[in-house]
Amino acid sequence: MSTDNAVPHPREVLLGAQAGAVALPVCDHYSGVEARMRKSLALQAEMAQEFGACVFDVTLDCEDGAPVGGEAEHAALVTELALSAAPGMRVGARVHPVDHAAFPADVMTIAGRAGHRLSHLMVPKVESIDDVREAALALDAVGAEALPLHVLIESPLAVHHAFEIAAHPRVQSLSFGLMDFVSSHGGAIPADGMAAAGQFTHPLVVRAKLEIASAAHAHGKVPSHCVVTEFKDIDAMRASARRAATEFGYTRMWSIHPNQIRPILEAFSPDERQIQIATKIIAAAALAAWAPVSIDGTLHDRASYRHFWQVLERAHATGRSLPSEAQPWFAPASS
Repeated sequence: MSTDNAVPHPREVLLGAQAGAVALPVCDHYSGVEARMRKSLALQAEMAQEFGACVFDVTLDCEDGAPVGGEAEHAALVTELALSAAPGMRVGARVHPVDHAAFPADVMTIAGRAGHRLSHLMVPKVESIDDVREAALALDAVGAEALPLHVLIESPLAVHHAFEIAAHPRVQSLSFGLMDFVSSHGGAIPADGMAAAGQFTHPLVVRAKLEIASAAHAHGKVPSHCVVTEFKDIDAMRASARRAATEFGYTRMWSIHPNQIRPILEAFSPDERQIQIATKIIAAAALAAWAPVSIDGTLHDRASYRHFWQVLERAHATGRSLPSEAQPWFAPASS
């Protein structure tokens, strides 16, 4: 939707070939215990009021959250919580893997009853494109044809297939499952490879992170970084989130404790200087009808415009205050 009849909206001009096609909140918060799921949904609504936007997803967890033997009851609980979430809030669900006995019932209960309310369905332990196809068919069978799939890449084989998995049209985001990835190496990667520091230095873990990020970007999907289990160490959390965002190409990250949400938002948010520069360049580009412009001795064209527009998109998604010149681009569309 254009903000002016004569000037196309930046999204109309810039988000095409060689640009990320999917924009998601930078934080995906996981919880599976009933009390924590309820608190997560309440916190999501509170922070949306604070920031003026839904700044993180809540993914209600059936894989690790459901007690053995209580999968059906837990799926019913997740469904009711998703349906009761505040309007406008992004709520997803993680089901069991496609080869788990509970997978069909998870999909039937959660996607069948709440698919219209969910923002996404997370499928863990995806090994190949066949797993994605099976999940998509299961959603179609319960009338959730429009529900996006998020997938967890958790093994060397899955990393090998990451580009093919990312290419599937139903896949919206690829997440790296650090713990299972390290465990799948039969002790070849030490336990330090799962820690906040070691996961950024062990060559096999680093290679997997980069491969997943590259696969996601190749197909306009969102790469989501893994958890940091040392949730009480805020400095380690902040440093890990910053490295994921600035060195490894990730545009989203998991949270497993409420204390991790704000550090993730901070790490993935552009700073004030970046926001000001991006606003200056995009405003000049719009005035020039998106033709090349020279700003402070540097030539810019649509290739760089895409980058600076995405800076502004990320600033808006993380609740940052935008300059007055940029605010009309993010105003709600008038009816």
